Amino acid sequence: MLALDTGLVEEWLSEFKTLPEASISSYATNLKDKSALISSLYKVIQEPQSELLEPVCHQLFEFYRSGEEQLLRFTLQFLPELMWCYLAVSASRDLQSSGCIEALLLGVYNLEIVDKEGHSKVLSFTIPSLSKPSVYHEPSSIGSMALTEGALSQHGLSRVVYSGPHPQREMLTAQNRFEVLTFLLLCYNAALSYMPAVSLQSLCQICSRICVCGYPRQQVRKYKGVNSRIPVSSEFMVQMLTGIYYAFYNGEWDLARKAMDDVLYRAQLELYPEPLLVANAIKASLPQGAMKSSKEGTKCIQVEITPTSSRISRNAVTSMSIRGHRWKRHEQAENGNDATEMGNFIIPEISVTNVSGEKPGNGEKSRALAENDVQHIQGVQETATDPRTDSKCMPEIRRQKSVRKMMEDGINSSGRVQF
Repeated sequence: MLALDTGLVEEWLSEFKTLPEASISSYATNLKDKSALISSLYKVIQEPQSELLEPVCHQLFEFYRSGEEQLLRFTLQFLPELMWCYLAVSASRDLQSSGCIEALLLGVYNLEIVDKEGHSKVLSFTIPSLSKPSVYHEPSSIGSMALTEGALSQHGLSRVVYSGPHPQREMLTAQNRFEVLTFLLLCYNAALSYMPAVSLQSLCQICSRICVCGYPRQQVRKYKGVNSRIPVSSEFMVQMLTGIYYAFYNGEWDLARKAMDDVLYRAQLELYPEPLLVANAIKASLPQGAMKSSKEGTKCIQVEITPTSSRISRNAVTSMSIRGHRWKRHEQAENGNDATEMGNFIIPEISVTNVSGEKPGNGEKSRALAENDVQHIQGVQETATDPRTDSKCMPEIRRQKSVRKMMEDGINSSGRVQF
C-alpha cells in the first residue's frame, strides 16, 4: 500500500470525527465522488494485516448506523469485498485477522433485521403471475395456456413469500455463516441501482473467486492466494446471480459473463437446482453478442410494450365472456338450422286473441285461421314476384283476390269451411 493511499485514508478518518452535525448531509453527498479515496479503501480492505483495517471498519459501521442514506450506501458498496476477505480468511483458518471485518458484517446484519423501533422485520415478496403482463414478459409470447376451471380460479390471486423474522447474531459460525451473508447480499442487491461501477466489478470478481477456488478451473482463471475450497449455499449463489444479472446491462458485460459461467460451473458440481435454474435462465435470455455499453451510462432491457388498458379490458377473458360466447354460438347454430330447413319461406304469426285481448268464438277463430292462410299464400307469391314485372302480374293478383273472396263466402255461421 502506497503512502499516498495511507494519507488519504487517515485524512478521511480524522475528517469525519471533527465534522459538525449540520454538515453531515453535504459531506455524505460529496463523498461518493471521491474516487481516489474509494480506491484507497479497497486496498486497505484487501490487506488483512493492515493497521488501518480496524479503524476503517469502525468508521464504515458508524456511517451505516448514522441514519444518513448516502453514508449507508457508501458502506454498502464495500460489502462484496468485505465478504470475500472474510471467507478467504476463514478458509485459511486465520480467524483472528478477520475479527474487525466479522464485527462489521455482524453489525450491519443486526441493524438490518430490525426496524427503527427495534422490532424484527418481516420481508415480503410478491411472486408475479405469468397470466398477467409485466415489464419482463407478455402472456401472448409464452404460447397457448390451458384455460381450465383451476386456472381461472387462480387468475386473480398473487402468491406472497415472507422472509423473517431473523434472529440476532453475536458471532459468525460455520452453521450460521451463510445465513448472515445471504441476508447481507440481499440488502446489497436491494441498492444495486446506487452502486458505482467499481462495486459491480468487485461483485463479479468475488463471485468468480468464491466459486472456483480449490477446483481445476482456478488454474484457468489464474487466481492466486486461496487454494482451498470455500463452501457456499444455494441461496447465497442465487443472490450472487441477482447482482451478476444487473451487472450485465450496466457496463460490466465481460466480468459478468465470466462470473456467471463460474457460478454455473460451481452449481453443476454441487448439484444445486435453484442456481442452476436461475443461471440457465439468465444465459438463455442474453443477446447473442456482447453489449457495447458505456461505462458512464446504463443499458436498458428491451421489452414489448404492454397494450393499453382499454384494449385489455375489451379482450379480457372472463367467466361471463366465455358463457356469453357459448350462448351466442348455440343461437347461431340453431338459427342456421332453421334457415336451412325453411329455405326462403316466411313463418306467419298466428294470434289466438283479438287486438283487445278477448278470446274469439269458434267461428271467428276459424275465419282468422283461413284469413291467415290466404295472407300467407299471398305473401309468398308476392315475395317471389319481381318488382320490375309488376304490370305483367296484375291478372295473377286478381285471381288471388277472387280465391280469397270465395273462401270467405264459404265460411258458414258454424265456423266450418265449405269447398
